[in-house]
Amino acid sequence: MMQSGFYKILAAQFFSALADNALFFAALALLKSQHAPEWHLSMLLWGFTVSYVLIAPYAGALADARPKNQVMMLCNGIKLLGCILMGLGGSPLLAYALVGLGAAAYSPAKYGLITESLAPEQLVAANGWLESSTVFAIILGTLIGGYLSGSNINQWLSGNTLGQYLNNSQFTIVIIGGLYSIAALINAAIARPNIALKPLHLSPRYQIAEFYDCLKRLWRDPQGQVSLAITTLFWGAGATMRLVVLNWALLWLGIDLESATHLIAIVAVGIAIGALLAGRFVSLPHAFRVMPAGLLMGALLICMLWVNQIALAALLMLLIGILSGFFFVPLNAVLQHRGQLLMGAGHSIAVQNFNENLGILIMVGLHALMIKYLSLPLAPNSSALLQVQYATHGVPPMQMILISFGLMVMLAMATIMRHHHRQTLIHRRSPTAL
Repeated sequence: MMQSGFYKILAAQFFSALADNALFFAALALLKSQHAPEWHLSMLLWGFTVSYVLIAPYAGALADARPKNQVMMLCNGIKLLGCILMGLGGSPLLAYALVGLGAAAYSPAKYGLITESLAPEQLVAANGWLESSTVFAIILGTLIGGYLSGSNINQWLSGNTLGQYLNNSQFTIVIIGGLYSIAALINAAIARPNIALKPLHLSPRYQIAEFYDCLKRLWRDPQGQVSLAITTLFWGAGATMRLVVLNWALLWLGIDLESATHLIAIVAVGIAIGALLAGRFVSLPHAFRVMPAGLLMGALLICMLWVNQIALAALLMLLIGILSGFFFVPLNAVLQHRGQLLMGAGHSIAVQNFNENLGILIMVGLHALMIKYLSLPLAPNSSALLQVQYATHGVPPMQMILISFGLMVMLAMATIMRHHHRQTLIHRRSPTAL
């Protein structure tokens, strides 16, 4: 049975992630309404993610130097500022990058608070609940963001007195800003664990040196390096997949942007199911047995090439999501446990975020480059929907993206599994293992 404080952390994370994802799709819709280049959609996610890499040394130190619930409340305030900036007509790329800054500092505090509050044997189950809650927030946030940006809200506002004061974008920002405010209020109610705080050194040289030392320790730890490599791959692939699925749904399935967000929501449902299954059936000592699920996930990504029916697409997205959640959650718990032992919760999560989001930057950046430089001209007989979405900047090279994306995931997973197998054999043969 989890402590009551864990459920407050869960609720705060839910509302914060709900607002993050709703704002992402609202920003996507805003960029499309401004007829921004297609590669700007990738840069929206890139700008959000870059803070995880740039401020990683300070994010972990701040989380270990201040009560973590206070850090989480401050970060929700930063996210709210980004949300307001977008509502006032600021650049969606800049505004969502500011939200990313708050999220980058929020994450070490959130995961660190869980690691400090629970026993090691509870971490897999706690991660299952946390990822399921986050995924539910992604589902609901995706649907809310798509709906608020759709034509129904425009029609409702035009026939309502509220429409005299707020346009569609401003109304959306008010709703999402309210979600960030709820998250901040819950943060304030979370009790602080009886954990000694560490001094916060402001010297960049000190922070970078300390962070580099933590980075080396985690990568040199046998369990830490394997779990870190896999979670880095998971987040890089998962972030890119949101963009891939959107374009795939528009081109292959012939549905609009609002409907395409439903497929992403189905992936999230699958992740939630996989996370709960992992929390129920996988224990911390046996976490590495789930690695083949990642290999199968890469194969299913390539199968998207042959799917052009909505029902089959929904089933495929559900399966990919289940495999993703099932193999990610146990390995994330291993990483948290090892990091807590090696360097402290906040520093560990910051190192994890640095690596995982560096993976996102690389993969999303490659996706943006492929779309910018390898897009194809739109066929003259294309549908009106495709004319709206792609006429200005061309059609993304989906066959190339799907095949290279799937093969990369499979090759990376096979390499990591082979490395882990060799490590296990070496450990069994060593005298200290006897």
